[in-house]
Amino acid sequence: MSRAARAHLSQDKVLAPVIHRIGRCTLKPVKREPYEALVRAIAHQQVHGRAAEAILGRFIALFPEGAPFPDPDQVLALSDEAMHGCGFSGSKTAAIRDIARHAAAGIVPTRRACARLDDEQIIERLLPIRGVGRWTVEMLLIFTLGRPDVLPVDDFGVREGWKVAAGLEAQPTPKALGLLGRAWAPHRSIAAWYLWRAADAAKGSAYKPP
Repeated sequence: MSRAARAHLSQDKVLAPVIHRIGRCTLKPVKREPYEALVRAIAHQQVHGRAAEAILGRFIALFPEGAPFPDPDQVLALSDEAMHGCGFSGSKTAAIRDIARHAAAGIVPTRRACARLDDEQIIERLLPIRGVGRWTVEMLLIFTLGRPDVLPVDDFGVREGWKVAAGLEAQPTPKALGLLGRAWAPHRSIAAWYLWRAADAAKGSAYKPP
């Protein structure tokens, strides 16, 4: 985290103690292609992280002679039976196929293409894909593309972190948190990271990005 980001966010009387207690922000995006990040996000939906990684491991192992991650055409050539054999449900199989179709058609942008698109343009392009909601794209923006000013107001952990940090009895609504977060721009991704940490500290666990 830059000194400018820390100084800016520390002006918030709720965030300031959290930043002081947690220390330096260690948010570091994983440099993957958006297509791969979306497939991995689908695999992680509604299952434990270890189970998702085991499913992905079996999926990638279907392509021993290929690249580290199968390309869209390889995925589209797979049978449903092969996908189910990896552990993907019917709905996840359909979602991954739809991601692959959109990637093959050039609708899912590459990392290089994303550099020419702002956050909302990326969200707009990806939302029509089956199984991909705004939250999923926001996670991609933060954890894959390293976009600095994304506040996922629908995320339970972010809203729980604000509840804990502010000493509230209930979480703020997404709209209320969005209004509060306007003051954190252009560093809202870092603010979200600190709110995740605040929620973690309250329950004694660690947030695992998708």
